[in-house]
Amino acid sequence: MSGQSGEKRAGEKGAGERRADSYAGRRVVVTGMGAVTPLGVGHELNWKRMVKGESGVAPITRFDASTFDVRIAGAVEPLPRVPEDDDFEELGIHSRFALTAAREAWADSGLADANTPPERIGVFVGSGKGILHIQRLVEGMKAALIKRGVATRDFDYPAFLKRAAETLSGPRRREERYHQAGTHVARAVGAAGPNWVCITACAAGNHALGEAWWSIRRGDADVIVAGGTHSQLDSMSVSGYSTLGALSERNDEPERASRPFDRKRNGFVLGEGSGMLVLEELEHAQARGARIYAELVGYGNTADAHRVTDPHPEGVGAEGAMRHALRSAVLEPPDIDYINAHGTSTHQNDFGEAQAIERIFGPRGEAPPVSSVKSMIGHLIAAAGAVEAIACVHALQDGVLPPTINYENPDPECALDFVPNESRQVPIEYAMNNSFGFGGQNIVTIFKRWDG
Repeated sequence: MSGQSGEKRAGEKGAGERRADSYAGRRVVVTGMGAVTPLGVGHELNWKRMVKGESGVAPITRFDASTFDVRIAGAVEPLPRVPEDDDFEELGIHSRFALTAAREAWADSGLADANTPPERIGVFVGSGKGILHIQRLVEGMKAALIKRGVATRDFDYPAFLKRAAETLSGPRRREERYHQAGTHVARAVGAAGPNWVCITACAAGNHALGEAWWSIRRGDADVIVAGGTHSQLDSMSVSGYSTLGALSERNDEPERASRPFDRKRNGFVLGEGSGMLVLEELEHAQARGARIYAELVGYGNTADAHRVTDPHPEGVGAEGAMRHALRSAVLEPPDIDYINAHGTSTHQNDFGEAQAIERIFGPRGEAPPVSSVKSMIGHLIAAAGAVEAIACVHALQDGVLPPTINYENPDPECALDFVPNESRQVPIEYAMNNSFGFGGQNIVTIFKRWDG
């Protein structure tokens, strides 16, 4: 299915040549990866389990969810440990995930033994707000704190205020900040170059990758540790998403609850974790003899300008982001061999995304295979796009497409090839990674198989 390379096409077409010139810059490759997800710690372990179609969704045990409408999630259990260090006192869970994934990616890249100047190394992280002190604050409080419809007289305000004063220490407040995970990662790898935090919700991890790509291309850095991290597995977040009607209530079958594009989907499953990639300028990587996993070749970014909680019903913003990514990569739709969908398992997202894909790539039989790994790990929010980028890189390397598990009831409104239930061995050259966030943030990246 793959067409000619962007370089060849640019030389043959005047429009392509002009388009290539507008995106002229240095090439960016992936030289390290690290992952923490409900399937485990380590990008290789995660990939092996994804290929097998295993699920990391289970009943919630981190807090008492017995009175909740939603009692399942994709949790990281046990939580990864980080080295004892006074500098990392009172780490938030999202910071712990980020440090674990970044350290794996950094070691994987071999850059620890290189002599890259610290000011040429950056950190770009998509992140959500930390929950450490909030979780501790609500632990042990009455269900009235989060349960809807409970009378005010049932809530013990003096006890709440006393617990708040005991809980909100300086380090814990610090860990609530969006930027804190990236700050920890920069200190861990000695990155004194560009430091950027992205808070575009469910698109943030992929957004960080795209902006890191631009930063390296224009010469701001030679190496950037980029990705996403998030944990919202606390009583307040689960209650909030549940109140919005966004979460699946298939509590009796946790592993079957996340079912992207299936006609009987009824909401997403909340997950947590982190994905980090080391992005590196090609000549810098080659000069040190680095192993190269893939090349990042395209990036698209749009907004729906529609509603705060719902995507555009026809996926107009999603379509625009995919087209922008193709244009930046100097590719045409037939060049894409696989799409890792945002695929949340909500009616609105899946319908709009499927329609947008059809408008660009054509109907089933013309469009490339599409799958959603959220069917296995749930929705990691700010970390989702980065973990899914790692899945794209592995798919390119191994020639294996991860499945959309729990796809049992085809939806005529989402009529594409969703790689149902079993992985598929297919050589691919270009993979597209879609991430669409709450509020209509749309981010798309494109990766190319590395031929050496």
